[in-house]
Amino acid sequence: MQTAIGVDLGASHVAAAVVTDDGAIRVQHEEDLEDLRFEAVIAAVEAVVELALKDAGNAMGIGIGSPGNIDAASGAVLYSPNFGWENAPLGDSLRKKFALPVFVANDARCATLGEFTFGSGTGCKDFALLTLGTGIGGGIVGAGNLLLGHRWGAGEIGHHQIRPTDGFICGCGKIGCFEAQASGTGLIRHAFAVAPSFPRSALLDAARDKLSSKKIRKAAQAGDAHALAAWNNFIGDLAIGLANVIAFVNPETIAIGGGVSTAGDFMLDAVRPRADALTTMVPKGTTQIVIATLGNDAGQVGAATMAFRGGLTAVAV
Repeated sequence: MQTAIGVDLGASHVAAAVVTDDGAIRVQHEEDLEDLRFEAVIAAVEAVVELALKDAGNAMGIGIGSPGNIDAASGAVLYSPNFGWENAPLGDSLRKKFALPVFVANDARCATLGEFTFGSGTGCKDFALLTLGTGIGGGIVGAGNLLLGHRWGAGEIGHHQIRPTDGFICGCGKIGCFEAQASGTGLIRHAFAVAPSFPRSALLDAARDKLSSKKIRKAAQAGDAHALAAWNNFIGDLAIGLANVIAFVNPETIAIGGGVSTAGDFMLDAVRPRADALTTMVPKGTTQIVIATLGNDAGQVGAATMAFRGGLTAVAV
């Protein structure tokens, strides 16, 4: 059985996994990132990859998922607000270190490839992944191929505007982006937005920076009125974004991953009918909205899959 190294690079840590060609993770290594300068991050990536290579034996290659806009040909990070990088030679730096093929792509696109190939997208030809966490990442598969776009920016689902006049300000600078409204951060902002109507809410007992989307979701499941008001507004915005994805690309399946997806059926049962009600130009109910199955492993599995295939543009199986 063949192996490849799949690397998931985030703003707080880097993880490298030995992945077999059936999508299974054999072993993982992680290192926290405290210094986000390029040289420091490269050193951390090299350290975890070296450990993974010792476990892998004869790995076919190394795939890396990184935040930002990535030049798929060179593996350069053209722009990454997470790291504050511009034109960072991530791919070339690692090729000089390791005598193996190195492929670099956006982390959300890698997660999409992993989930499509070995997770909830298995058997689909038209598929979309949304990762709901601090922001919203994603990716789109059309006719079995991961869509990259003219300048490798396809799949930035989080940055289409759903409330351009009355929404929250997004980290990208626009108003009412899908990410600003329907991410985990968006749920927290909804809770603060409706807080004046619930002055005795238990959610307001803790310090402002201690309120998490998980706490709000659990309180909503327990019937807390403040949490339910925030949750319902969040679900409404999530439904708008999902209906837009259905209109844009008409996928067979939309999988929802990321930390917010742990809400499971509590989220799906609420958002499915609302997204269905907003769907007009394709038959209602023909896009399945499900929870992604690979969880936090999708990025590493997808990055390794990219290495197996020789890049993201290879035709999917």
